Formats: sequence, C-alpha cells, structure tokens
Amino acid sequence: QVQLVESGGGSVQPGGSLRLSCAASRYRDSIACMGWFRQAPGKERERVASINRNYIRNYADSVKGRFTIYKDNAKNTLALQMNSLKPEDSAMYYCAADISSLGCGAFNFWGQGTQVTVSS
Repeated sequence: QVQLVESGGGSVQPGGSLRLSCAASRYRDSIACMGWFRQAPGKERERVASINRNYIRNYADSVKGRFTIYKDNAKNTLALQMNSLKPEDSAMYYCAADISSLGCGAFNFWGQGTQVTVSS
C-alpha cells in the first residue's frame, strides 16, 4: 500500500505563489502515476495535474501555464508549484497515487488534503 501526506497549503493573496508537497511511502517504478486533485465547496472534484513514471505531465486547462507538477523519485516526493494564484484556485488539494500498470486511470490511494485559500 501507499501512504501519502500533503503539506504546504495556506493562505495567499491573488497573484501569489505556493508550493505543495506530498510524501509517499514508496515511489519510483512501483507507482504508475501520481497526481494532484482539488475540490472546492459545491464543486466537483477536479484533477489539477498528474505525472506518470515516464515524466509525462497533464494539466487541467484552468491551471496550464501557472502550475507545474514535479516528482523526485529519490526522495519519494511529489510537488505542485502554483504561481499567479487566483481566488478560484481556493480548494482542498489532495495528493493521489495510481499503482496500476496502465497509469493515471485509477487513483487508489489518497492523502488527507491540504487547504489552499486565495483571497485579498
């Protein structure tokens, strides 16, 4: 199994930046894909970004050009750099892992989440 712990959330003004981190109990070739999701009150859960074992990245249209997903296999960590933050980015952000051989299709393990609030 995979255990995930997020950190780095907080409050920031519009236009500011935050970097979210996720520590995983295992990574490298044992995890097919890792991703960041977010959910705001009254909204559907949204996949923000993902990265597979070949470092192929995918982003939601709403964050392209502003967010970047990174992974560090040596440290078993995942990060999300968020720049030019907007109020609509406010949400609970979750780290997730897919251990399927296909990758990025079934996220089996989830962290507890970290809150991001963007407001003046």
